[in-house]
Amino acid sequence: MDQEKRKLEQEQHEKPMSMVAMVAVTGLFGGLLWSSLAQFAHYLNFTDVRVNVLLEPWAFGAWKKGWIGTVFSIIALGIISIGVAFVYYWTMRKVKSMWGGAIFGLLLFLLVFYVLNPVFPGIKPISDLSRNTLVTSVCFYLLYGVFVGYSISFEENELQYREKNNTAAAPQETE
Repeated sequence: MDQEKRKLEQEQHEKPMSMVAMVAVTGLFGGLLWSSLAQFAHYLNFTDVRVNVLLEPWAFGAWKKGWIGTVFSIIALGIISIGVAFVYYWTMRKVKSMWGGAIFGLLLFLLVFYVLNPVFPGIKPISDLSRNTLVTSVCFYLLYGVFVGYSISFEENELQYREKNNTAAAPQETE
């Protein structure tokens, strides 16, 4: 009996995560990972832009420039990134290439550094940024876009493949 129970447990497969949950997890993890790495790049003087610029328009006090502000900003960027991941999902999930994610990341860079630049006083106008800051920032946005985009597109293709195979494997009803 014990042998049969163990065999049945081994044959069970985990149910795959729903697509909505996968997109949310990808967005959260992508935001946390890439904003943490961007902050590390700031510590190494590769960029003048800190993740704390997110708090400048909305938070009061000196805490936002300290370590607690950095942690809070990284978490906030992770949460915002969930929404960004859903934007990718709704607009570009069928793209099967990493270039879709790279273009998405570049569009995010342009949105933040050109369109939203007046909202964040801690980000100088693009013409006043150093070459290191520009190159580092573009690279982080490209990598973030590829990470989120390729992860979502891969899972979308896997889901389509599983659905196609499940439909093909289902027995046909005959009359």
